[in-house]
Amino acid sequence: MPRPNRRLASTCIGTVTAGLLASGAALAAPDRGRPDDSDIAMGAYLHYGPQGVARIPYLSRWLGGKEVRVGHTYLPGDRWAGIEGNVGFLESWAQWRGAKADRMFVLNVPMQERNESRVPDYQVAQLIRAGAGGQYDQHFKRLAERLVALGVPDTVIVLGWEMNGTTYTHRCGPDPENWKAYWKRVVNTMRSVPGQQFKFDFAPNRGADAIGWSKCYPGDDVVDIIGMDSYDQAPGQTFDEQISQPYGLQEHVDFAKAHGKRISFPEWGLYRRGDNPEYVRRMLKWIEQHRPIYHTITDYCPHGVWQCKQNPESARAFRDALTPEKPGPVIPTPVIPTPVIPTPVIPTPVIPTPQIPMPQIPTPEVPTPQIPTPAIPMPQLPTPVVPTPAVPTPEVPLPLPSPVAPAPEAPVPVPSPLVPSPLVPSPAVPSPLVPGPVVPEPEVPAPEPEVSVPAPEPPPVVPKPEAPSPQVPTPVPAPVTPGPVAPRPQPEPQPEPPAPKPPLNNTQWCVPLNFGEWLSKLVGRQSVCVELGWGKGSGFWPF
Repeated sequence: MPRPNRRLASTCIGTVTAGLLASGAALAAPDRGRPDDSDIAMGAYLHYGPQGVARIPYLSRWLGGKEVRVGHTYLPGDRWAGIEGNVGFLESWAQWRGAKADRMFVLNVPMQERNESRVPDYQVAQLIRAGAGGQYDQHFKRLAERLVALGVPDTVIVLGWEMNGTTYTHRCGPDPENWKAYWKRVVNTMRSVPGQQFKFDFAPNRGADAIGWSKCYPGDDVVDIIGMDSYDQAPGQTFDEQISQPYGLQEHVDFAKAHGKRISFPEWGLYRRGDNPEYVRRMLKWIEQHRPIYHTITDYCPHGVWQCKQNPESARAFRDALTPEKPGPVIPTPVIPTPVIPTPVIPTPVIPTPQIPMPQIPTPEVPTPQIPTPAIPMPQLPTPVVPTPAVPTPEVPLPLPSPVAPAPEAPVPVPSPLVPSPLVPSPAVPSPLVPGPVVPEPEVPAPEPEVSVPAPEPPPVVPKPEAPSPQVPTPVPAPVTPGPVAPRPQPEPQPEPPAPKPPLNNTQWCVPLNFGEWLSKLVGRQSVCVELGWGKGSGFWPF
């Protein structure tokens, strides 16, 4: 289909190229790790050169901020130099593409020079055969190297677009088989350039036109995307007819699905029927339903909606469909307080527990037998009365006036200690108390023990008289009062007779008395004997 303003003047191209080279703009390489986007990439053909790049942000603003992700332009097909990419405007598109990772650069590439010169079919057939033989390979290799050098190796190449029509020199109808061979040769040549990541888009015109486009399909190995240019024109009076016609929109979708390819719409827009908002709405709905990899509207008159003021209704339909919905003001939801209904307090009825009288069963009293405890009289040991021994005071002889030998005096008997008779105690037996030593007093009273029960007395100890030794009177000095340290005269100890042993199995109990070493020397060893009546007739004999 003819496109106005497609011929590019060589002078214009040279001027633009010189300006871009003088600017020295650096090109940024695109990000290869482009994330998958659920949104369909949308673009518009606004101009082939830098003006088209400059208009993209304005179109986005007109659409209420809708992001224009596809930049679309055409290489001139009048000379091989243009087909090789030897044009200056490619730098502008390469810069735009490299600015964001999710952008897409779509480039329409002619397959023959004099592409819009209305070359007759027989000459087209000759050009096709020459291309299939490899005569034009070097032109496409230079193009591939140019795109890789500009930093756009992932460019979508729409090669020999609308090949099923009658307009362009690269049409398929004059020789379909050689045309397919020529397509394969071009693709393989461009893919041989290191660093390339091109995607090749096979994009016929909607409808049969001069030849059914499926007859020109070169094969799945050299096609990445199956596109379609669809304008509001015949065949098909309504959009539904455009869907169902042979080689129409539905067949396009089905064919791509059968070959496992994504679809695209590199060109679409108004044409023969003027301002047709219904067509715009239906086309955008079809795009939304089948989700092509990208779509671009041809936005110049008579096809466009933004730059063409003669299609206002279609422009409004296009804008309303693509403008992002802005969230309205957040209206706070009124908070309706929940009425607090007081819960009535229902008193719990107190059910009195019935008092069930329990029968009183009298507990029988079992008399506890009284076992008389035998009263065992304990012997009462009397406290022994220890007599205080009388220590005789030595008599100091007075001096005689003359040395007359005194007559021998009878010896003074040393009084022997009196052993008190044992006392028979009463039934209570006190604990025996052992008295400590008692300091002797000058006078020794004779003990008079009380005897309640006669007991056998031990034989009296008769002291033996000792012969007095003659005493020679010596001068007696004046009496000197002894100091506190002077020792007192000690009586000579007398041998103590052995105490008689009580007979075996005797009821007499004797307890020895210890008066200390010093007093024992004076009074001798003493014992206290008690007669216990534990005989067989007393009632306490256990054996």
